[in-house]
Amino acid sequence: MWREYFIPDSLERTLALLAERQGEARLIAGGTDLVVEFDRKLRSPCALIDISRLPGLDFIRRDDAGWIHLGPLVTHNDVVASDLCIAQALPLAQACRQVGAPQIRNRGTVAGNLVTGSPANDTITALMALDARVTLRSLQGERSIALADFYTGVRRTVMRPDEMLVEIAFRALRPNQRGAFLKLGLRQAQAIAVVNCAVVLTMDAEGRIEDARIALGAVAPVIIRAREAEQRLIGRAPDEATIQQAAELAAQATQPIDDIRGSAAYRRDATAVLVRRALRQATDAPAGAAWSEPPALLRLVRHDGGAAFGADGHDPVSVIRTTVNGREYVIGDADAREKTLLRLLREDCGLIGVKEGCSEGECGACTVILDGRAVMACLTPAPRAHGATIVTIEGVGALGQAPARDDGLHPLQRAFIEAGAVQCGYCTPGFIMSGAALLCEHPRPSDAQIKESISGNLCRCTGYYKIIEAFRRVRDEGERTSA
Repeated sequence: MWREYFIPDSLERTLALLAERQGEARLIAGGTDLVVEFDRKLRSPCALIDISRLPGLDFIRRDDAGWIHLGPLVTHNDVVASDLCIAQALPLAQACRQVGAPQIRNRGTVAGNLVTGSPANDTITALMALDARVTLRSLQGERSIALADFYTGVRRTVMRPDEMLVEIAFRALRPNQRGAFLKLGLRQAQAIAVVNCAVVLTMDAEGRIEDARIALGAVAPVIIRAREAEQRLIGRAPDEATIQQAAELAAQATQPIDDIRGSAAYRRDATAVLVRRALRQATDAPAGAAWSEPPALLRLVRHDGGAAFGADGHDPVSVIRTTVNGREYVIGDADAREKTLLRLLREDCGLIGVKEGCSEGECGACTVILDGRAVMACLTPAPRAHGATIVTIEGVGALGQAPARDDGLHPLQRAFIEAGAVQCGYCTPGFIMSGAALLCEHPRPSDAQIKESISGNLCRCTGYYKIIEAFRRVRDEGERTSA
């Protein structure tokens, strides 16, 4: 897979490594795309430079001029959790919430999504509608580029091998601006877009559209703007006829292909439907209607690890020192450094409760808690465990909400037994880990939060009724205890 694994301690050292390696190294933060490419032999072995713990690069802030700035380590869940983004960059927050599942959103970064450059990536569409810019940095200096000029084709950008994307910036939505993001996938979660769209409208004092931006994804080699549709909206009131005309013009702007997720004709029709709905949502929905309750982020309220990690990055990782379920492990085997975290836990730590179901982040059977966040172990390189704190199904009882019983089980484990939620049992460790993280975050979760928390976990035996019943049992027991 990867030949060497570096964990630099500064941005300067990161840029130096990129310059030294002359295109033979890749940056990794979340790695949710990159690890799959290695596993499928779609990418040749190279050195990896892990920037996921560089200090000060996960910022989300607004400056005095009204620009919102995102650091390169801002994850999708960071955006979802940001009151600033929800209030003043809603299309981006909506897009981030529809990326993968909570475990994916805890690792995957917005910058990584932009650099990957797939025309179906959700955050690119939202940021294109927000008229975003990106800043690239190397040892030679910095340059700022409009996101619209960043892409040269399918998964191709203007970035040089020695450059790193260090900032994303866009203007915050003003009080007279409204926006929306919508996505059509083959299922509600863990789905690549068949079509997605984002709109941003500026309204004048008389309720007419002063400016319009419509961005479309998965319908051309790169994310595109529907310019004729935008022009049709300007100067008009957002009535049904105007919205319908704009939606039809947006569909005409597409250049879709036939693929496994949909035909070109279907994508054109779907584009018109999504744009019409997005325009209605942006003009009709009350402020805040798109964000009814706090999401299930699957992050522990309090956690240890990561922040105080001492790395120098001058030499590749040679020994992995990690803490799993409160026990310290020192793993010096060279083969272990080229594995995923899933294989490291099973093969080198002997923790076989972590299951391999898909090896591409689709099933959630390998869910563990890494530095306080639920993640997919199959998408995480083993060297990321160096200096980290990890909890697996074998140690989940320590996260219990109630005093531990003699059985040492987490309350959700007992509820699974009582409710008959275990079928073959293969997927159960992943469900328990997702649920334990949810219950730490939201001790009295709503049904919607329960369903969102397990949207990245697949049960192939049956439906989810008994699984959800087990979650409800823990919630209801907690409510009775507190009463």
